[in-house]
Amino acid sequence: MSRQADAPHGEGAAATERLHKFLASTGAGSRRECEKLIEDGRVYVNGKLVTKMGFKVDPTKDKVTLDGERVKPEEKVYWMLNKPSGTICTNSDERGRPRVVDLVPDRTHRIYTVGRLDAESRGLILLTNDGGIANIICHPRYRIEKVYQVAVRGRVDRKQVARIEAGVWLAEGKTSPAKVQPVGYNAKRNESLIEMTVFEGRNREVRRVLARVGLNVRRLQRTRIGPLELGELPPGASRRLKPDELTFVHEAEALYLANREAWDASIPVERPEPGARRPRGPRPQGKGKRPARPKGAGGGRPGGPRKDGPRPPRRGGDGGPGRPQGDGGGRRRRGGDEPQRRRRYYG
Repeated sequence: MSRQADAPHGEGAAATERLHKFLASTGAGSRRECEKLIEDGRVYVNGKLVTKMGFKVDPTKDKVTLDGERVKPEEKVYWMLNKPSGTICTNSDERGRPRVVDLVPDRTHRIYTVGRLDAESRGLILLTNDGGIANIICHPRYRIEKVYQVAVRGRVDRKQVARIEAGVWLAEGKTSPAKVQPVGYNAKRNESLIEMTVFEGRNREVRRVLARVGLNVRRLQRTRIGPLELGELPPGASRRLKPDELTFVHEAEALYLANREAWDASIPVERPEPGARRPRGPRPQGKGKRPARPKGAGGGRPGGPRKDGPRPPRRGGDGGPGRPQGDGGGRRRRGGDEPQRRRRYYG
C-alpha cells in the first residue's frame, strides 16, 4: 500500500511495510520470531538501532541489517503439488508424520501451504512464501473456486443437492452456496461420485457439509483451484508455477475491488442456526419470570388454604400415602443415590 502517511522517517517514502513483516519476508523467521529479534536489539535500519514495534521501512530504499548482515526480500516462489493421502500440511509436527513441504524439491526458500487438506484427503495443493497471494486464494471474498471429486456412500438425491447448494449451517455459521454435479453411481460398491465446487476454505468444510446432509465421504480429491488443474501430475509429484499461471489471482483481486459492496453483502454472516441452542450465559431478568406466590396457609397457593385440607405427604421409599404408582405410568422419580442426567442435543 502506498501512502505518504505511512512513511516513518521523512516524506516521500512509498510502499512501506512494518519492519517485522519485512524481516519475515526475507526468511529471517516467522513474524512473531522477527518481533523478538527487534526487541532484542539485533535489527538496524540505515545504521540506527530500532526496537519499536510498528516501525515501517521502504524495502526499495532502506538498508536493514540483522546481526550486522544486510537482509533483502526473498524471491517469491510458487509450487503446485499432488498431495498423497497420509501427509499433513503443517510445517511442524511433534508426531513426526510425513509433511507436504518435504515433497517439494526446494530447500532454499521457507515455503508453506496455501490453505490445507486434511491428512486423509489428496489432490491439488499450492505452496509459496508469498503471504499476499495465499490470502487472496484462501479468502472467500475473492471467490476463487476450489473443485473436489468426492466419493460418498449410497445414492445422492435431489434434496441433498439442493441443501448443499443453498448453504448449510455449521458450528461457526452458514456456508456459502456451493455447486454440486453428480458424476455417476457404482452399484457394486454402493457409492456415488460427485463434483463439488466451493470458494470458502473452512476446516474440513467439504466433509462437514456432506455429513450435515447425511452423506458419508469415502474418498476426497481436490482437482482444481481457479484455472489451475491437477491434470496428469502423479501423486507426490510437484512442479513450479510460471508467473503467467498466477494472473488469475490478481484478476480476482481487481474484480473484488470493483464489486466490494455487493460481494461482501452476499457472504453469509456467521451467526447461530435458527432454533439451535443458545450459548450458556446469565438468564435474562424480568422477562418470562414466574410471579412470586403470596405467603400464607395452604402451601403458598393464591386464593387461601386448600379446600380439601393440607397437601398429603409425598410418596417415600417406605410406601407411605401419596400418589399411587403404576407400571410405567406417570413420571418416575430418581432415588437419592441415582445421578441426575441431562438431555444431550445433537445438531
